Amino acid sequence: MKSSERNFTRRIDLTSLQLFVAVCELGSIGKAAEREYIAASAVSKRLSDLEATLDTPLLYRHTRGVDLTPAGESLLHHARSVLFSLEKMQGELSEYADGVRGHVRVHASISAIIQFLPEDLGAFIRQHTEIKIDLEEHLSTEVVRAVQEGTADLGVCNTANGIGQLQTLPYRHDKLVLIVPRGHALSAQGAIHFEEALDYDHVGLHSNSSIYLAMRQAAAAVGRTIKLRIHVTGLDAMCRMIHNGLGVGVMPQRAFDLMHGVGELESVLLLDPWADRQIELVARDFSTLPLTARLLVDHLTQPQSAPPASP
Repeated sequence: MKSSERNFTRRIDLTSLQLFVAVCELGSIGKAAEREYIAASAVSKRLSDLEATLDTPLLYRHTRGVDLTPAGESLLHHARSVLFSLEKMQGELSEYADGVRGHVRVHASISAIIQFLPEDLGAFIRQHTEIKIDLEEHLSTEVVRAVQEGTADLGVCNTANGIGQLQTLPYRHDKLVLIVPRGHALSAQGAIHFEEALDYDHVGLHSNSSIYLAMRQAAAAVGRTIKLRIHVTGLDAMCRMIHNGLGVGVMPQRAFDLMHGVGELESVLLLDPWADRQIELVARDFSTLPLTARLLVDHLTQPQSAPPASP
């Protein structure tokens, strides 16, 4: 950190940030002072000092209250982020007093969460009751970004679209299949190349999902485009759309098996190499992870067969 950056950090007062947010939320210095149990003159002084520190006006003051300047809008966004992070830090640290000995922040793709992580994380928690896992679902590209930026200790996703300088370890393997309504013309073939599905309308996942990106690249490779009828954010929604005749779609075989009964559907094997995928663990450096995160990595990389899908 540069000297100027350190000085800036030291000059920013958290109480002033809290009061600034309160004034912005209530639109009035007086109302903010009442809510925070502090004199209005003290609030006004802190805001003036904050403006002097930042060397820019943050508020337009008028008889009806205050409005934000462009700089104030920017500060409000960052101040809320800082205060939220502090609240989260306080919450996590307070849990140590209640017996929690560590947190692991995990971001994972929907494919990993639906197919494998419930059983694997459940088994880990039963063995390590003092460790708390914070799990968030994101697109694979966002999982990688979260690990790069330090928002997540560990990522679990498909890394076909690149990982930069991050490290990976193999976790699980999955197989993509084409989902079609029961009795569809393609279901009788048993196995097809994805190109054969391009004649039909598609129900696709988010445009930045690893599955949809792979589909789009496969279509472009043969000079075709996907006839996309609709984007959905979940695999269960995809199944319901396909069941109701909106098209066909691509998802992992195991995920489809676990959602057995969501519509009258069938899966058709895809013969394309990209349909065989490796789901990986992603970290900045596995050797420097906190002990709790390394325990989880060791658990997830143990040789084990996937639990059977629900009938």
